[in-house]
Amino acid sequence: MNKLKTSLGILVIFALVLVWFASSLYQKVPAGYVGVATLFGEVQKSPYEEGLHIPVNPFYEWYFYDVRQKSHLEEANVPSQDQLQTKIQVSVQFQLSSKNAPKILQETGQAADVLRVHIVPKLRSLLREQGKTIKRAEDFFLEETQQNMQISLLEGLKDYLTPKGVDVGAVLIRDISLPPFIIKAIESKKEREQEVEKQKAELERFRTEQQQKVALAKAESEAAAEQALKKRVLADAQAYEIEKINSAIGSNPNYVKLQALEALKAISKDPASKIYFMDGDSPSPLPLMNFGNVR
Repeated sequence: MNKLKTSLGILVIFALVLVWFASSLYQKVPAGYVGVATLFGEVQKSPYEEGLHIPVNPFYEWYFYDVRQKSHLEEANVPSQDQLQTKIQVSVQFQLSSKNAPKILQETGQAADVLRVHIVPKLRSLLREQGKTIKRAEDFFLEETQQNMQISLLEGLKDYLTPKGVDVGAVLIRDISLPPFIIKAIESKKEREQEVEKQKAELERFRTEQQQKVALAKAESEAAAEQALKKRVLADAQAYEIEKINSAIGSNPNYVKLQALEALKAISKDPASKIYFMDGDSPSPLPLMNFGNVR
């Protein structure tokens, strides 16, 4: 009976070993990952891409690396030349190199170690170096400054991380926070600039109104001058006409007689006119006196 139990125990152990051995002959690498194997602590040089791999050494120990693109957000206080601290948020888009995964395991460790040991310290160092080139803290808001920073950070990270098995895709500045008193000063400056612009607009409006008034007054003045000129020309014409008539009368006695006869004709039509005394010797036979009705 004891021999039977011993045989069954050996058989179970053998079955378990057989199952373990059979399951160790293949390895499945998840999608988006790369596998790195070690044999008794020694890193195997060739990585294993995603998918099923058979047969494999059952004594391999496996490490998996996510080689999909990732983004890391880092925030750091960056001093400028004026010794003011500016808080800058930067995101780094990076990806672990599949072919260099064995090197990463051998030289750095797991994926989290790559971020902790290489990416974060180097990014902070580069940010501080960039701050040394900025004269004033508010210059961080300049578009040219931000563009230059992004380019310099990208080039610096690529030069440092590519040999370590990390491919850097982009570096983006997410946010810039100046010291509070700087922000207040900038806001005050903007308010003053807005007030100046408002005053300029008001002055321009006033200037335009004054120009319109001047133009209207000039037009009215020109119209009045034109009207006065017309009146003066008309008066001169009338004076000239009177002068010519007077001259004609003085040089033509018959014209005076004609006017006298016209006057007599008008008087004769008046029913109140009855008796007229005429100066017959006068060259101008005008009425001398009207006595009214004679009864």
